Amino acid sequence: METTRYCRHLYYGSGKGKTTAAAGLALRVLGQGGQVVFAQFLKNGCSGELEPLRRLGAQVLSGPPDQKFTFAMTEKEKAESARIQQDILARAIRLAGERPGCLLVLDEGVDAAEKGFLPRQSLAPLLEGEARWEVVFTGHSAPGWLAERMDYLTRMEAEKHPYRQGLGARAGIEY
Repeated sequence: METTRYCRHLYYGSGKGKTTAAAGLALRVLGQGGQVVFAQFLKNGCSGELEPLRRLGAQVLSGPPDQKFTFAMTEKEKAESARIQQDILARAIRLAGERPGCLLVLDEGVDAAEKGFLPRQSLAPLLEGEARWEVVFTGHSAPGWLAERMDYLTRMEAEKHPYRQGLGARAGIEY
């Protein structure tokens, strides 16, 4: 993928579409012959976009299949999850370092940092100085320490959502 400058993106908000947008950008990069590292945080690796991304050549990293929602974790489980999330980040940065100019997606990376599963300083190599990769962050918020360093800042806001009518998450749509 040829470019002269790499940018940082943040897709955030309470609406559906953050991961979908990041996966769509990953698909676009792969379609142009680029390389992608797609890392998911605080998720169990069962999202429908992951296997197609793998088949198209993306390096995909995610949590264990038994990953719980953070509100359902004990303190011991939170500590173990933090170790796992930090390992995913370290592997993602290492893999991106082996692929100059790739797209690095940190799906729910913002939430992992804001909830204390990733130390903010562990994201510093992705925020300081000249970017070495195109980097996408997703999460529910846009904290100032992160938002001020973004080139793209996109808010996804739910105006209507079937959840509000009692419809649960659907395979292929919400995950």
